Amino acid sequence: MIIQFRDLIENAPMSPGIYKMYDKDGNLLYVGKAKNILNRLRQYIDISKLELHKQIMRTLVRRVEWEITRTEEDALILEQNLIKSLKPKYNIMLTDGKMYPMLALTKHEFPRLLKFRGKISQRKDVYGPYPSVYALNDTIKTIQRVCQLRTCTDSFMKNRSRPCLLYQIGRCSAPCCIPQTNYDKNVQLARRILTGDSEPIITDLTKLMKNFSDKMDYENAAIVRDKITALTTTTNRGIRQNKTYAPNMQWDKNVTELEQWLGLKLDCVGVFDNSHLFGKNPVGAMIAFGHDGFIKSAYRHFKLRDTKRAGNDIAMMEEFITRATNDIKLDLIIVDGGIAQWNIANKVTNGKIPILGVTKGEVRNGDEHFIMPDGSVNRTLPKDSALFLLLRTVRDEAHRFVITYHRSVRAKQLTASCLDEIEGIGPIRKKQLLHHFGSVHAIMDADLQSLLRVPELGKSAAEKIYAYFHSEML
Repeated sequence: MIIQFRDLIENAPMSPGIYKMYDKDGNLLYVGKAKNILNRLRQYIDISKLELHKQIMRTLVRRVEWEITRTEEDALILEQNLIKSLKPKYNIMLTDGKMYPMLALTKHEFPRLLKFRGKISQRKDVYGPYPSVYALNDTIKTIQRVCQLRTCTDSFMKNRSRPCLLYQIGRCSAPCCIPQTNYDKNVQLARRILTGDSEPIITDLTKLMKNFSDKMDYENAAIVRDKITALTTTTNRGIRQNKTYAPNMQWDKNVTELEQWLGLKLDCVGVFDNSHLFGKNPVGAMIAFGHDGFIKSAYRHFKLRDTKRAGNDIAMMEEFITRATNDIKLDLIIVDGGIAQWNIANKVTNGKIPILGVTKGEVRNGDEHFIMPDGSVNRTLPKDSALFLLLRTVRDEAHRFVITYHRSVRAKQLTASCLDEIEGIGPIRKKQLLHHFGSVHAIMDADLQSLLRVPELGKSAAEKIYAYFHSEML
């Protein structure tokens, strides 16, 4: 029986995502992305309208698969990831990375931050791809605000006799004209931000902002506050992009390998992580996975009930694991941390549930190792193995899940701590303000005329809000 291409795609969804085409031997021929998978695949029905190489490819197709993503931007990132890792024969337009915008730091005495499309060379460290030029430009602005790295060409830099406008507005440290003492540190900081390691930086900046505020140095406190805001935006985008990678994992195969490695039968594995900011808003989270991938129905958020434990990661984890194991049956617990975290998890479960510790090591993404269920330390698992990738992926998913929750809790707390302190602003007016502006930060930045336009707020309340946020910078 001759299988028509139309028959292969009849059940394709009208959703954003990626599609994969295979030949009769199961070889992957092509990976593509689409805003609407069905509509995109329909364009392959009439072979005469395709490019020559796609006409040849289309005659070989015997099977079509697809994966749905949340947005078209997520599909783009997933497509790029698949093409780089699987190298389909007919994806000739994407194998050298020419299609999507990238960001790079050049290898120079004073590295330059730049965007490009093209082949990756050894002359620069490359980050990306980015789903759009807008997202890339926004990231560049963040790096400029926080790290003040140059974006000008080498020839432009050599011929400067005085700092340019970017220096005047605080987006460049002007290595062209001004002696530098912290440029290398700022380059390292930029690399951490671009690889998603922003949380410790945000924590340090928050502490610095508080110090400035305590000293009534509101100008510098406001500068640091703006850096925190920019970093948070970039970090949130990174989380949204990175979470599209997990669907490519061969879950059943990798979890079976994990079972063989540990000598266990695994139906549901729980992975725990905590988050707090100087002991404030202490929360925890558990994600779960099994042979079919992440088990979203088993995900759990935890607000700390015993406030005496706040800021103590070990004590917090003790409460969260206790509550989780009373609620759901787990075959293995994975904790993000070292021997202290492993010990407390083992104590909570009385040794009845195996514990695996996944440590970050002294060098992030470099010397991770594992504390096995028997308490021994394993440093021999190859970093390029599928099992290592599985363990890193589930650890990072737990981190993403708890950080997202922590930001949500912090945002609600920010609403209470700011608006509730203003005399005359009760629940109704607070709701009106948030509905009108969308966020507390937008309220803080609003001028008096904008506040007066809030329905039913009134002039007196608007003036109080404006005075509260603008007479004191923080």
